[in-house]
Amino acid sequence: MVPTPDLLARLAEVDTPTICNALELVVPERRATGFTTRTFVVADPALRPIVGFARTATVRARTPSSRAAVEAKALRLDYYRYVAAAPGAPTIVVIQDLDDPPGFGAFWGEVNTTVHKALGCLGCITNGSIRDLDLLAPGFQLLAGSVGPSHAWVHLEAFGVDVEVHGARVCHGDLVHADRHGAVVIPFEAAARLPEAIALCGRREAPILAAARAPGFSVEKLAAAWAEAEDIH
Repeated sequence: MVPTPDLLARLAEVDTPTICNALELVVPERRATGFTTRTFVVADPALRPIVGFARTATVRARTPSSRAAVEAKALRLDYYRYVAAAPGAPTIVVIQDLDDPPGFGAFWGEVNTTVHKALGCLGCITNGSIRDLDLLAPGFQLLAGSVGPSHAWVHLEAFGVDVEVHGARVCHGDLVHADRHGAVVIPFEAAARLPEAIALCGRREAPILAAARAPGFSVEKLAAAWAEAEDIH
């Protein structure tokens, strides 16, 4: 079942580590998969988490496209139609840079953040590079592998394909939650159960945090707080 806008709004109220904690309860078999495992350059760490449906693509920048100019232009326009296509709003673009090493040329800057935001996209997750940091579309989040000054020969290779970015495998239409910590894919079947799991995580952490913040904290008090937390269901 596709998550509702109300559910997406509720999930956007918490950070990505909290989503990962809740997923450990709801789908424990995914404890070690589905999330990014390397540090990103984050365009604006102060932005709130974003939650949306993945639009995927691959790019290269080290060498020119092998396609004729007219074909390359048509591919890019088809890509923008793909990003804007319903259903699936809001969207998050996940782009894998295929160069080795990735990030030779930046796909993301003032123009593409402005265009994508206008098409209903909340942000992008990429192992590639970004630029124009002072000119990015306001509120548009970028999690990137690096920062660079040039777009070089950056061009699309494909879109709507499975991609892997910083250890996370993402497919078209996946539900993605991201913030300054990284990103995680939320299985559709788990999404509706997450608010309850998030609340449970908070209740279990509360006695431990309260004990640690109180005067006279000790290992014995920690053990008692842990025991109390384990009894919370």
